[in-house]
Amino acid sequence: MAAMGTRERIIDAAEQSIHEHGIAGATTKRIAQRAGCSEALLYKHFSSKETLFLAVLLERMPALAPALALLRDRAGQGDVAADLTAFAVTAVDFYTSVAPVASGMMADPSLMAGFRAMLAERRSGPHLPVLALAELLRDEQRAGRIDAGLDAVAAASMLLGACFHRASMSSFVDLPGETGEWAETLVATLLRR
Repeated sequence: MAAMGTRERIIDAAEQSIHEHGIAGATTKRIAQRAGCSEALLYKHFSSKETLFLAVLLERMPALAPALALLRDRAGQGDVAADLTAFAVTAVDFYTSVAPVASGMMADPSLMAGFRAMLAERRSGPHLPVLALAELLRDEQRAGRIDAGLDAVAAASMLLGACFHRASMSSFVDLPGETGEWAETLVATLLRR
């Protein structure tokens, strides 16, 4: 097994620091110390704290893209409700894992401003999964597999919004029911004619 490079050690240290101390407590000094490097070396790899935290989000957190790709591959075949249910469970897991980083960034105006600028520069952002899911729902509508009268963007927003809400609420209380059962009910409600 190859030794972990400095950049990877810094990202790992940042992720661990965020989970242990929150965004505010994940100082570059603490991260560099945990990574076994100087702050100067940290900044040689990452131009700002925002770019480091973005790397944590993009490289260490589970992503929705593979789950969306699986939905895309299954469009027009299989069980739409079962596929959307599996996607919803993945989305809850995704939002649960990114919540500590995202909430910390939203609480810090300067970090959030930097993060928004980076998202704009990369033409990325949390709205893209909604748009991708809406397009998948439109494909299923064209195939006659779901109600043609369904507003695809609204349905995608509701599905992902509900997943985000469940992930957020689980930080505060133990929610009733298993996530899979909850997701199945959510999807059935969205697809009800």
